[in-house]
Amino acid sequence: MSMRSEFTKGLIKENPVLRLALGLCPSLAVSSSMENAIGMGLSATFVLVMSNFIISLVRKGVPDKIRIPIFIVIIATFVTIVEMVMAAYKPDLFRALGIFVPLIVVNCIILGRAEAFASKNAPLLSMIDGLGMGAGFTLALMMIATVREILGNGTWFGIQVTPNGFEPVLLFMLAPGAFVTMGLLLGLFNWIDQRKADKEKLNSIANAGFRKSGAGKEA
Repeated sequence: MSMRSEFTKGLIKENPVLRLALGLCPSLAVSSSMENAIGMGLSATFVLVMSNFIISLVRKGVPDKIRIPIFIVIIATFVTIVEMVMAAYKPDLFRALGIFVPLIVVNCIILGRAEAFASKNAPLLSMIDGLGMGAGFTLALMMIATVREILGNGTWFGIQVTPNGFEPVLLFMLAPGAFVTMGLLLGLFNWIDQRKADKEKLNSIANAGFRKSGAGKEA
């Protein structure tokens, strides 16, 4: 499989949030604004890329029985780096994300990629996989945050984007609004998948009919 396909699969086809339904807890909790969404997405992407790289490097020397604890220690190391850097340079964002920054350690997306991909593939390919999955995670957070911030606060990146008479729907800034937004996006992606499957089915039926009619004329 090419590096390009390894990267792009995490964006749409195997998007960790909108396709695989992984990492839903931080996706719902921190997606009330674009700033929070991007901050969490970039943090998780850094941890994904670096932990995938290190795990891939040491994979052949890790005993199978203790691989999960070792993976978690590696992941926790990079999460600690993210915490310290964010606390030093982005204290407001660090406070806004709260407990969900250290909880990156147990994010099922990161541990899942370590177990399913990095522990079985070369370092460079593992980094590309982590970058693609991280980009897909960030993209999903931004989509959710866009809906919630515009409808719930009338802003986007903190800038007023709605007309003066617009009345924000505060529900979207609360937990129920996060679930509603997530459900709508999942439904949209499933609808797109179904439309694509139906189109492919119709095309295959049409092609089969064309081949059959062609065979009949030859006979």
